[in-house]
Amino acid sequence: MRKVSALCLAAVLVVPACTGGGGRDAARIDPAQLAAFAPLPAAMESPTNPVGEEKTDLGRMLYYDTRLSRDQDLSCNSCHKLDAYGVDGRQFSVGTQGQLGVRNSPSVYNAAGQVAQFWDGRAPTVEEQAKGPILNPVEMAMPSAEAVVTRLEAVPAYRAAFKRAFGGSDPVTFENVGLAIGAFERRLTTPAPWDRFLLGDTAALTPAERKGFNAFAANGCQACHNGALVGGALFQRIGVVQPWPDRSDIGRAAITHAAADTLVFKVPSLRNVERTAPYFHKGTAATLPEAVRLMARHQIGRDLTPEQVGEIVAFLHALTGEAPAAYVAPRGQ
Repeated sequence: MRKVSALCLAAVLVVPACTGGGGRDAARIDPAQLAAFAPLPAAMESPTNPVGEEKTDLGRMLYYDTRLSRDQDLSCNSCHKLDAYGVDGRQFSVGTQGQLGVRNSPSVYNAAGQVAQFWDGRAPTVEEQAKGPILNPVEMAMPSAEAVVTRLEAVPAYRAAFKRAFGGSDPVTFENVGLAIGAFERRLTTPAPWDRFLLGDTAALTPAERKGFNAFAANGCQACHNGALVGGALFQRIGVVQPWPDRSDIGRAAITHAAADTLVFKVPSLRNVERTAPYFHKGTAATLPEAVRLMARHQIGRDLTPEQVGEIVAFLHALTGEAPAAYVAPRGQ
């Protein structure tokens, strides 16, 4: 797992400022700038949790099932809606008996390939993350793992589905709940025009999107938002250059108990970012232009012009992918 990179800020400070301007040259991308990126894989495979049809079918059933919540009124899909790019559009999601969480719910799409799960990285994999909300007293509020197993074992369709997915004489376990949901999530990928461009289709991006990528790169955004997920690969302090105004959430330090991790959060993937407002760990930015402006100011110390913000936002539109509609469609239980 990668720690906060000292090179992240250094890379930002050495790139030239975006000069803006129009014309053909402004939309021409230097191939060297693409070295930090990669196309999205079809699935985020795990050596410890092989993905198969029986397991993903079970994971899909579990993902949509409200029986995994104490009052049988919430499912994974309640906060991570698969028909809404994996988010619920709220600043804070609503849990059991109307309780609100304390951080914005990130998208589940493309999450399996990230360095860790949750804003503070407390779960290393989607398999571990899937189990957390089920037992969280503010979220789905099941009293224990044993209670989850008891409820699922009472459903004949689940006994059969767990048997198909895992075999053995006692396959209905809480551990297998996480493995099944995680296997399902590992195929929640959203290929986008950006991927077609990286694979050689130069017409996949509009001139405005190409110009926007140049503004994105010229302002150093790729120092933290890079790779196949355009982010999600490291942790960074929020407010690197200019202090972040809300310091009430200490971030990763609550997990590591290290002072150096105060206000450190996982860098989010920018995949589908135009469709996943509001933004940041507290959901405090309502629009994408506002989020871009705040990141430039607090992370790299630049006050972008409205034109520069608009250019970067244009590029981010190219990261909006296509959700696998047939794969995520709910099926009978």
